Amino acid sequence: MVPLYYNTRSLWGRRLSTGLTVMGLGLVVFVFAAVLMLARGIEAALSAGGDPSNVVLLREGTDSELGSFMERDALRVLSTAPEVASSVEGEPLAAGEVVVLVALPRDGGNVMNTTARGISAQSVAARPTVRLVSGRMPRPGTNEVALGASLLGRTPGATVGGALRFAQQVWPVVGVFTAGGGAFESELWADGRRLGSAFGRDGPSSAIVRLSSPTLVDTFIRRVEADPRFTLKAQSESNYWEEQATALATFIRVLGLFVSFVFSMGAILGAMITMYAQVASRIAELGMLRAVGFRRRSVLASVMIESGLLGVTGGVLGALAALAMRWVDIRTLNFQTFAEVSFGFAPTPGILLAALLFGTGMGLLGGLLPALRAARLSILDALRA
Repeated sequence: MVPLYYNTRSLWGRRLSTGLTVMGLGLVVFVFAAVLMLARGIEAALSAGGDPSNVVLLREGTDSELGSFMERDALRVLSTAPEVASSVEGEPLAAGEVVVLVALPRDGGNVMNTTARGISAQSVAARPTVRLVSGRMPRPGTNEVALGASLLGRTPGATVGGALRFAQQVWPVVGVFTAGGGAFESELWADGRRLGSAFGRDGPSSAIVRLSSPTLVDTFIRRVEADPRFTLKAQSESNYWEEQATALATFIRVLGLFVSFVFSMGAILGAMITMYAQVASRIAELGMLRAVGFRRRSVLASVMIESGLLGVTGGVLGALAALAMRWVDIRTLNFQTFAEVSFGFAPTPGILLAALLFGTGMGLLGGLLPALRAARLSILDALRA
């Protein structure tokens, strides 16, 4: 086997071509890893809004709260089920909620679609991850609103003490809350009756029901589906938010991977050109290796190792650059709800490993043909070169 020192010395001796190839490979790996992190960030941001003990009730045939409508009697009946948890006051933790889209102005004369959720006292109690970081929650019967942390400063008046204007009314901002990084942080919350009245909604869009234990979720869902009085669809809150993330995350992942594939063709060609140049400039050296006893497969392995080192280095650089994106926040339109959501890049060990393997694979593919050419050189022809 050709010593590894020989390969590293050869790459170092051609620093310019080596560096340019590594940069090309690293750029492609960066795009590849960043896309996967972005899709994972969307899924994490939305799925974080789900609690394993909660069930979301929607009208049968609808996929999101915006297009749903349910009867008040349904919630009143189902809240008496034995699986439903109770608050410290003994009230069932079940709340009907009005969910609508509001258009808020932002810089440049544009508007952003924002989800407004009409809540009741039980809405907050049913979601333990919701925490006030400033001010308080809206009082019943008022136009007061509380903002998710991601909305803070995103539109004029989006701060505690400020006021928002939508539905031809003024809505004072009285609080800011977090929700464990979930989708609720991109929403504004108001009193359910006031919000419903402002948008002409007579009843709730959906309902949130908190159960005594996550193990009771399937039992409660079967109870809802078996009740002939109502046409409702029940699903765990975690599953609901995962479904809301599916379309957008899939679109970004497919588009990004396609771009990565196209770019990777150029990177592989770059690695191939570099390795062909390496082989062409070292024909005599390779012939000498054969003359002193190294076999064809040793020469082939030596060239493949060099191209693999290029890929590994590019993979590491690309993965590190993508890892730095974790501090970048992005807002985009969710295809399911047509509302803007805030999320970030979410690196995972699996994504970083995939990025490293992707870079290594590109390097090896780029070095395959040059390695075969080097291995096929005859000793006499190589020494005459």
